[in-house]
Amino acid sequence: MDTKPVFHGSDIEKICEYYNLKKEDIVNFGANVNPLGLSAHVKKEIADNLDLLSSYPDRDYTALRNVIAGYCGIPADYVLPGSGSSELIALLIEVRAPKHTLVLGPTYSEYSRELSFSGSTQEYYHLNAADDFSLDVDDLCRVLDNGCDFLILCNPNNPTSSAILNGDMEKILSFCREKDIFVMVDETYAEFAPDICDVTAIPYTKTYPNLMVLRGVSKFFAAPGMRLGYGITGNRAFLAKMKEKQIPWSLNSIGAFAGEIMFRDQEYISRTRNLILSERDRMYREIKKLPAFKPYFPYANFLLLRILKPDITSFDIFELCIKNNLMIRDCSSFQCLDGEFIRFCIMMPEDNSRLLEVLKTV
Repeated sequence: MDTKPVFHGSDIEKICEYYNLKKEDIVNFGANVNPLGLSAHVKKEIADNLDLLSSYPDRDYTALRNVIAGYCGIPADYVLPGSGSSELIALLIEVRAPKHTLVLGPTYSEYSRELSFSGSTQEYYHLNAADDFSLDVDDLCRVLDNGCDFLILCNPNNPTSSAILNGDMEKILSFCREKDIFVMVDETYAEFAPDICDVTAIPYTKTYPNLMVLRGVSKFFAAPGMRLGYGITGNRAFLAKMKEKQIPWSLNSIGAFAGEIMFRDQEYISRTRNLILSERDRMYREIKKLPAFKPYFPYANFLLLRILKPDITSFDIFELCIKNNLMIRDCSSFQCLDGEFIRFCIMMPEDNSRLLEVLKTV
């Protein structure tokens, strides 16, 4: 009996082995990484400063925190750098030690993994395709009022590409403050939003001590191997407790130095946003014309599509694409996502056009 393989979005080696393909021939629409790649300016600065590896980084990462503070518009003592957002998710959960967590789903599986180590019970609040994955804030608060002490939001959310905008976010934060519920907002994709100011919760860290926002450089700055993340909170006592638990020098010297360059690279930031915003709008408009798919309005650098054609599965579309050297994400492994869905990120215009032509054949 044939069993279809199950692949994660980053399993390109396994996929190439299974389909007898070459990795260098694949256009990876599954990883959600900026197609521009690492900034040429950052590459040159790293190459010119490799001697940094012969010295320890500043234990407080003072220069990096100052640059991040300027980039985000908050005080430097709100910032905790770390080895990717994954380390900071683990630290935050360890220090907060929640008893009952509500997670907005479907979403990134790492939250559930880290919560499983903490002893917290987990409950998912399901966003529904029938509502275009929009959030009913009043209903969410009703569920939160049933004994929750920790809320996890990915905003914009993966894989739905939906977003909680500022007005609704403040309602959530205000309710959670009254109920002593701590809120973690993962903003991995916020910098891709049409208007970052409409989506980011970072300004609320000045008034809501029950909030921490996490970001990183993996997706927007195309540097997943750098493992640079940062947390932002105005709750200095909580941040200090996280720092106490953090392994000293968890971020290496090159990562810290590169971060200082990245966040000031305005030319790269502008190029990225111009590319993603224009191509995302184009792909959304074109796919809306295809009867086989329903696209959901995207706030991140990827689109989620529901397959409307009977008897066509997400794996069928995945295979159709991979046989054309285009790797998309089969979303059947996402918890709380009922139906047949695929996800793909925005790549270079010529690659996006190739994918569009393949999808038109469905």
